[in-house]
Amino acid sequence: MKSSVNVGAFLAKRALLSPNKLAVVCENVRLTFREANARANQLAAAMRSIGIKQGDRVGVMALNEPEFVDIFFGLGKIGAIMVPVNFRLAGPEVQYILENAEAKILIFSKEFQDTIDGYRNILSPEKYIVIADDSPDWADSYKEFVSGHSTDEPEIVGCDNDTLAILYTSGTTGKPKGAQLTHESMFWVAVTMSGTLGEVGDKGLITLPLFHIGALAFFPLSVHSGKTMVLMRSFDPQLFLENLGKEKISFIGIVPVMLMFIRAIPDYDKYDWSSLKLMLVYASPVPVSLIKEYFDAGIEVRQLYGMTEVSGPATVIDSENALKKAGSCGLPFFHTDIRIIDDNGNDVPPNVNGEIIMKSPNNMKGYWKRPEADKETIKDGWIYSGDIAKMDEDGFIYIMDRKKDMIISGGENIYPAEIEDVLLTHPKIADASVIGYPHEKWQEAVKAIITIKPNEKLTEEELVEWCQGKLGRFKIPKKVVFTDNIPRTPTGKVLKRILREMYN
Repeated sequence: MKSSVNVGAFLAKRALLSPNKLAVVCENVRLTFREANARANQLAAAMRSIGIKQGDRVGVMALNEPEFVDIFFGLGKIGAIMVPVNFRLAGPEVQYILENAEAKILIFSKEFQDTIDGYRNILSPEKYIVIADDSPDWADSYKEFVSGHSTDEPEIVGCDNDTLAILYTSGTTGKPKGAQLTHESMFWVAVTMSGTLGEVGDKGLITLPLFHIGALAFFPLSVHSGKTMVLMRSFDPQLFLENLGKEKISFIGIVPVMLMFIRAIPDYDKYDWSSLKLMLVYASPVPVSLIKEYFDAGIEVRQLYGMTEVSGPATVIDSENALKKAGSCGLPFFHTDIRIIDDNGNDVPPNVNGEIIMKSPNNMKGYWKRPEADKETIKDGWIYSGDIAKMDEDGFIYIMDRKKDMIISGGENIYPAEIEDVLLTHPKIADASVIGYPHEKWQEAVKAIITIKPNEKLTEEELVEWCQGKLGRFKIPKKVVFTDNIPRTPTGKVLKRILREMYN
């Protein structure tokens, strides 16, 4: 008989097995697994006291607070559903998510108090809880909300295919969709990451905001394998470098744009990186030039590819091939199957571009209240990513671009990521993105959006000339736009939709 899986109960079991081991570090807060579990139990009891039950949704709009651990595991124990909200969204966007999820409560960090108060009249939650010592008259203090409630284990409710969390996709191509991640899918995240990555040391640094699966996936992994979670409330490259040596960090999840910020710190490679065993980089393709720059500094970068819809991990490059096959996101995780298919659903030969599709026990349950989107994304148990990829003769995957971002110029398929990778090797370019634009002769042509490094100058003519011999002629930008900032999601994905609106 199969035993049921409840991810909230993971914390109770880890507290039993490793009660005095350090579980959570966040600035001045340091919690053992026993203490973390007691806090999660208090949160669970407090929620039950106000009528929150299995299946109810609780919104969380917070920085990477220790309370996030309480909420994730505490709600998991009672079968309620956490809905992390991107705190960089505008009021109507937050409204859409909370209304779509029908969240009864919103828990938020003190930093967002004024923002939420400004558009509270359009939001739907019945109750507000602020992570702060002082609270406005319209919200409860988190500390007071949980205070006095029992630290005993609650009755465990919910398991297996029940929804544990709803994570809304970044919406690079339209309205966000809520991916339902279950207890079982998050359990398999812990299993497949452990089985694929092997020994990664004892302490993980969580740099991304916890509304992103690239951060949240470390929760079940860390508790399942008894590792310490070091939370950065928000990313700061200087603080990141200081934390490496101070906390003896052994594994990290990060995105390419953060690596760019880190390398801008003088002597970044002279900080204490000695304890680091694994640096996973994901959320967008890592420029090969950046991988090589870090390797030249003695720092190994391993590219990972994944999606919210598969609860995080799909493929990862191994140490042996991280530089040799730079630009590849590696091979499938242990419990994941990968195919590259054409528009008719047939597998393509090696080194031919197609759509990457994935099947694993950590696939999402489906989108929240979006059955039409389920039909587009989930077919015969496979998640259709919308990403263009190719597989080499050894089975290594290379992500080329978003299917919808592909440019078709004169019948030739052009993948912006390939051009961006070349542009980023230019010594005067700080950031670059590529979009297509309507062209009378070729139907579409390439337009480059460029940010120049401080105190540098560059013209369109100079850049086009520089591209000669580095790119096929049809891939060389026909137009160049210089800007101070390229719009990105919090995880570093370029918002191509916004770029097209701005510059086309």
